[in-house]
Amino acid sequence: MRNIKNIACRTTSTVALMISLIGSAHAQEVATPATAAADAAAPPQEIVVTGSRIRRDPLDQPSPVITVDQKSLQQTGLSSIADVLQRLPSASGGLNSKVNNSGNIGNPPDGGGVGAGSAEIDLRYLTAKRTLVLVDGLRFVNGSSASGIPSTVDLNTISAASIERIEILQSGQSPLYGSDALAGVVNIITKSAQKGLQLSAQVGSFRQGDGHTQDYQASYGIHGPTTQIVLGASYVKQEAVRTRDRAISQFPNPGQTSCTDPIGGCSSATLNGFFSVGGGPTLTLKAPVTGKPRYDPADPTGPNSDFKLLTAADRFNFSPYNYFLTPSERYGFFLSAKQELTSDINLRVKAVYNRRNSQNQAAFLPLFVGPDAGNGNLLDTISIDATNPYNPFGMTLSAGGAGNPPANYSTVRRRLIEAGQRTYTQHVNTMSLTGTLDGSFLIGSRKFYWDVNAVFGFNDARQSFTGNINAANLARALGPVSACTGSCVPFNIFGGAGSVTQAMLNYVGFTERDESSQSLQDYTANLSGDLFDLWAGPVGIAVGYEHRVQHGSFTPDPVITAGLGADIPAQPADGKYNSDEVYAELRVPLLKDIPFFQSLEVDGAVRHSNYSISGGNTTYTGSALWKPVSDVLLRGSYAQGFRAPSIGELFGAQSRSDAPINDPCTNVAGSPFQTNSTVRANCVANGVPANGSYQEPTGGQLGVLTGGNKALKPETSRTLLFGGVYSPAWARTSGFASVFSIEANYYDIKVKDAIAPVDAQLTLSRCALTADPLSCASITRTPSGLISRINAQLQNIGGIRTKGIDVTANYRTQQTGIGSFGLSLNGNILLKYTETFPATDGFTTTDYRGLTRGFPDQSYPKFKGNAVFDWQLGEVGASFTGRYIDTVHEADGSKMRSTFYGDVQLSYSPEWGGKRVVFTAGVNNVLNQDPPPCTSCTGPNFDPTTYDIPGQFGYLRISLKL
Repeated sequence: MRNIKNIACRTTSTVALMISLIGSAHAQEVATPATAAADAAAPPQEIVVTGSRIRRDPLDQPSPVITVDQKSLQQTGLSSIADVLQRLPSASGGLNSKVNNSGNIGNPPDGGGVGAGSAEIDLRYLTAKRTLVLVDGLRFVNGSSASGIPSTVDLNTISAASIERIEILQSGQSPLYGSDALAGVVNIITKSAQKGLQLSAQVGSFRQGDGHTQDYQASYGIHGPTTQIVLGASYVKQEAVRTRDRAISQFPNPGQTSCTDPIGGCSSATLNGFFSVGGGPTLTLKAPVTGKPRYDPADPTGPNSDFKLLTAADRFNFSPYNYFLTPSERYGFFLSAKQELTSDINLRVKAVYNRRNSQNQAAFLPLFVGPDAGNGNLLDTISIDATNPYNPFGMTLSAGGAGNPPANYSTVRRRLIEAGQRTYTQHVNTMSLTGTLDGSFLIGSRKFYWDVNAVFGFNDARQSFTGNINAANLARALGPVSACTGSCVPFNIFGGAGSVTQAMLNYVGFTERDESSQSLQDYTANLSGDLFDLWAGPVGIAVGYEHRVQHGSFTPDPVITAGLGADIPAQPADGKYNSDEVYAELRVPLLKDIPFFQSLEVDGAVRHSNYSISGGNTTYTGSALWKPVSDVLLRGSYAQGFRAPSIGELFGAQSRSDAPINDPCTNVAGSPFQTNSTVRANCVANGVPANGSYQEPTGGQLGVLTGGNKALKPETSRTLLFGGVYSPAWARTSGFASVFSIEANYYDIKVKDAIAPVDAQLTLSRCALTADPLSCASITRTPSGLISRINAQLQNIGGIRTKGIDVTANYRTQQTGIGSFGLSLNGNILLKYTETFPATDGFTTTDYRGLTRGFPDQSYPKFKGNAVFDWQLGEVGASFTGRYIDTVHEADGSKMRSTFYGDVQLSYSPEWGGKRVVFTAGVNNVLNQDPPPCTSCTGPNFDPTTYDIPGQFGYLRISLKL
């Protein structure tokens, strides 16, 4: 209720401010592809397209743009626009509903928080923060999920019912759009005009009987002589798919059938305890006991003892307790209104509200205490007193440190099943209010177009986490029994599964409550028109100004802020910045209608940005469009890019990510420590015991400390793009096709001073192999050699380089007696993807092409392609969508085979319904293709940013227009 009141108050004040400013959001008038030719034939109706601020013929795109219209969205059967966009070959994943990464792997090392339950779009593998998301050509407020301050828009906050189409600019354009547009721009065009009522209802489910989805969309439009209004609502509910219900995720590694398999991976936080005491062997209970276990110091594993040696069979299999598909519920409302104030001036107002209720889940809390626990907080310093009524060892287990006896135990670990699974529940409210005054005026015979805009957006998130432990209360409950008074109940960490009572839990447990918020104020003004005519046509110009204010904050639970939680640590963060930017774009036609030069034009743009946090920056772009003949368009461009550090990257507080990586210094069979004398010497110098006693016990998860850095510089980039389009007129005039075009574009993007942490596995490897001082200084070990943390603070790394080729083809037959047929192809060939990190003696470059990263999850196939074949005959239509992902390899050489997904859809629009009713049925993954298994991935044995979860998904939909 408090959230709704806050929203109402903020909405009222925002509307009042908007009215006083006479403005809100829209910067671009756009037309559908079907009307492009007509618009092009009438110069006064030429429009602004994504990739240019100058009104122009949309058939002559200055940059490569892919359009995803409503038909394409509906053809997927998906309920999230992020899931649709992530299928594009030029896209490379990002957060989505298949990513379940809260407490089980911690906060990702990007400074933005985990963003649980949200969804992103990442172009060119440059991560989502380098893809700019616009709504109607204007910025949208960034998302949050009460776990940090992300630098990306949550696409789940934008209702599919409000979308007319989505334009994806596959080239960096910071000079036109400002910061963040290094990889490209996603421009979501919302409905601005509609007549009557449109309804749709879809239900779907996996063949296994889970993942049930409901999707309801409604919109109503009023189209008057001077007034246009569209309003709508949506409701989407997605139920969970659990890892226990798919064969690939039954154990921590693909193909594993038991924790005793040599590959390992099961957790040392066992059900019955992990006890490393007094330098002796690691013990566990033979079986759970009531009260204090028996311990015989003369024969710890003998008949008079309840303990035995810990074996692999005792380790805990955490895999069945996670989500494959996270549950969520989203509902929202939107309003778009246009009022003609005069024949030359329009007022537009748009409002969007979205509520998301989502959940992530992890296995029962792994409770680690002791000097080798590796938590980095009070839990590492807990001593378990001899007077604790459940302590069987007859002595105080001292963690050492000031004022304590020397440490006499390493760690005690326990899977706290009595507290239930760790569950993270998010409630996220997003509101965006935008408005525009736009119009035109004449200077002589030349028409100029103008618009002034204001955007006000906010995102508020609350997250509750059940299953955590208050370390201060646990320390008291494990300490001297004489000090455990009042509400304190002595804690039994020794008795095994079921020995922790509800009274014990009531004292040490708590529900963690975290909050985060982001807000955006964006004011823009644009002017465009033709300055004068040259022989080849008019010289076009566009100029504009933007003032933006962004604020973000993250407030963890006070217990977490005090460093007393047993799960992922976090600290509060708060930051704000403002920017002032000016831009200008110029289009100059040089030649026209002469041999080999049907047309030739050059375009250029410049933008100067001044950020309160990082100073000024100027970027340029230049392009050339050449039509040697009317059927062929050739383009080339050079663009500079700029991305200011985000609030989370600058001000984000230190947190931990649990990376599933291996320590090369562990002394196990086949490890570099055993096989390489140089590695052994370097590891010993880094703090590993020379006697070889160190063996990594954590199943491959190591704590990586990430955090913001106020000394960060802006990123810069350089993009080269060359391409061409072939769209022959003979194909249409001969009857061969109604649509036929082929397009190919080569891109080369180089990012300098990229903001990222040094890869943790690379840090470990460089320290072990080369004793690199910078890398070794980033690793902190306990006296026994265990890694307590790896420092991965954000920094300006050397850079990123990616090259590739995009190929697109579209074909549609003329209408025939057996219907019309269409085929569209879209592919990406990855030629290069490298990242360069600093080292003491220079830089280290890693080539990821054809590999999967593993942490964080991301695969880099050499080729990805989509194909859609459709058929339409009167009332009936059908389509088949094929998606191909090339083979990739893990770092150890393991092969993740090539994958082909097939989706089918049938539609029926009966004549008796006036073709106003459409019945649709479809099956995604009709071939029942499983994702390729991945051992190094943090997801449940596959890469959720690249592949679908196992299982066929069927759906039914009915759509109605009145």
